[in-house]
Amino acid sequence: MTWRGTTTVRDRIFASLPYLLPLVDVLVFGASLFAQFPALSFLFIPLLPVIAIYGAIPFGSLVVFFALFFLVVRNEKIPHFIRFNTMQAILLDIVIVLCSYLIRLIGVVPGANFAIQTLSTTIFLGIVACSVYSIVNSLIGKYAEIPAVSDAVYMQVR
Repeated sequence: MTWRGTTTVRDRIFASLPYLLPLVDVLVFGASLFAQFPALSFLFIPLLPVIAIYGAIPFGSLVVFFALFFLVVRNEKIPHFIRFNTMQAILLDIVIVLCSYLIRLIGVVPGANFAIQTLSTTIFLGIVACSVYSIVNSLIGKYAEIPAVSDAVYMQVR
C-alpha cells in the first residue's frame, strides 16, 4: 500500500478516470443551462463515447459503482492515490443521487419550477467544478481536497 508516495504518470491517468462517472451522471442537471447556453454543450462532446458505453450496460451506473468500489477502492494492492480518487468520485456520484431525490421532493410542491431549475443548475456547476478540479489535481499528482468529501474518503480508504 502506497501512502502519499510519489505517483507515476500511469497512476495519475488512472486516478483521473473515475471522475468521468460524476461528470456523466450530472449532465441531467445541466439541461436548463444547456437550453439557455447551447454552446456550453460542446464542452461535453468528449464524454459522448463514455455515455454510449455507460448506457449500453444494463443498470450501468450501479454496475460501474460496485465495480469501482469493490475492485479498486477495497483492493489494497492498488496505490492509495488511485483508490482515494476513485472513492472521491464515488462520493460525488452519491451526492448526485441524493440531490436527485431532493429535486424530486421539491417537485411535489406546486409552482417550484424556478427553485428546481436553480437547484439543478447549482448542482450541475458544483459537481462539474469539483470533478474538473479533481481531474486537474490528479493529473498533476496532487490529492484533490474537497471539504467534507475528502474527509469522508479518508475514513473509507486506509
